[in-house]
Amino acid sequence: MGLTRREFFFAGMAGGAVAAIGVLIPMTIASDGETVVVAPTTPPDTGTPPTTAPVTTTTMAPEVDASAAMVGFFPSITVTNLADLKDGVPINFDYPQVGQSNILVKMGEPVIGGVGPDEDIVAFSRICTHMGCTVPDYKHEYKVLGPCPCHYTTFDLVHGGVVSMGQATQNLPQVLLSVNDSGDVAADGVFRLVYGYANTLEGSQLVGDNT
Repeated sequence: MGLTRREFFFAGMAGGAVAAIGVLIPMTIASDGETVVVAPTTPPDTGTPPTTAPVTTTTMAPEVDASAAMVGFFPSITVTNLADLKDGVPINFDYPQVGQSNILVKMGEPVIGGVGPDEDIVAFSRICTHMGCTVPDYKHEYKVLGPCPCHYTTFDLVHGGVVSMGQATQNLPQVLLSVNDSGDVAADGVFRLVYGYANTLEGSQLVGDNT
C-alpha cells in the first residue's frame, strides 16, 4: 500500500526526528500486521566473528495511520473554510496554545506541506525562531513572512518556512493542516518546537479548552 502525499510528508518528519535522537532500525509491516525487522547488510569478512545481539519482533495492528499517531495528542481546530480563502490573503490564528500566533495562507502554487485541492495552503508559527519576536507581515509577491521587526529575519513559506534572510538559524514551526469533505481547514498539530517552549503543548491554555 502506497503512502499519500500527506503521509509521506509526516513520515519524513518522523524520520528526521528519529535521526536526531538515535538509530533507526529498518522494518516493514507484513500483510497480517506483524512487524518484521530487516537485517542490515552483512559486513565484509575480516576474519573476526561479528558480535550479534538477539532481535525481537513486535506486532502492531495493520493499516496503521502513522500521521494520526504523530498528531493525535494535539487539539484539532477548524481555522477557516476553503470558500473563505483567497490567494495571498493571510489568516492569523492562535494554536495550539492561546497566545501562540500563527499565519495560514493560500499560496497560489503547490508548496511543501500544502493541503487543499491545489496543495497550496500552509500555516506557520509567527513567532521568530531567533529571539521569539512576533513576525507581523506576509509579503505575497515574495511569498515570505517578514522581516521580523527585531532583527529582520525573513522566512520562505514556499519551502517549509526556511530562513531566507536574517539572523535566525532554524525554520519556522509548521502547523499541520487537513481539509475535510465540507472544505473546513483544520489545524491538527505542529512540527518543530515553538520558540521559548520546551513543550509546545505546555505553558498556557490550549485553544478550544474551556476547562
